[in-house]
Amino acid sequence: MCFHSSCERWLMKTAGIVLAGGLSSRFGSPKAFAEWEGRHFYECSLAVLSPFCEECIVVTRPELVERFPDELLVITDLERFMGQGPIAGILSGMGKLQADRYVVLPCDMPFMTADVVGRLLECHSSGVTAVVLDGKLHPLVSVWDAEVLPDLREALENGKRRVMDVQEKHGVQWVKGELLAEGDAHRTFMNANTPDVLERS
Repeated sequence: MCFHSSCERWLMKTAGIVLAGGLSSRFGSPKAFAEWEGRHFYECSLAVLSPFCEECIVVTRPELVERFPDELLVITDLERFMGQGPIAGILSGMGKLQADRYVVLPCDMPFMTADVVGRLLECHSSGVTAVVLDGKLHPLVSVWDAEVLPDLREALENGKRRVMDVQEKHGVQWVKGELLAEGDAHRTFMNANTPDVLERS
C-alpha cells in the first residue's frame, strides 16, 4: 500500500469527473440512469467522489443533460471534440473546473466505494495514477494532475483518442486494485455493461 501523508497534498484542490457520455448500447438504455439500491449509477459515482472532492462535474451527451437535476454541474464535451470518447470527457471536465488534481470515474461502476477512491488518492504522487486488477487495466479509474491537460488537448487535436497513450506519456502509476478494495475487488471494479450484472449481484 502507498501512503503520502504530507499535509500539503491534502490542501490541494481536488475535483471529481464522472464520465456519463457512453452510448450504453449493450445495456439497452443510458447507464447513468440505471439504478442500484435505489440510486442512479451517476449518483453512486458522485457519492464516492464527494468526500474527497471540493467540486464534481458530470460529462454526458447533449440529449441527456436535461435528465440530470438542475443543482448538478453537468456539461457535454467541448464542441470541437464532441463524441470522441472518454479522453474528450476528461479534457472537457478538466477545462470546466479548475483544480490541482482530478479523480475520474466512469458512471457504470455502481459497486465502487469511497474507501477505494481515498486509497487511490493516497497512492497518487504526480502525473497520472490508475488501477490494474489481475492484469486488466482500468485507465478510467484514475487521478490526473492538472498539468496533463495540455497533452490531452494535443492528443485530440492530432486525432488520438486513446486515454492510455496520454497516461503513459506521463509515466502512469498502475496501482493494484487488490490493494485498494476490501473484499471482492472484482465486484468493486466491475463495469455494469449489461443489466444482468445487477441481477447477479
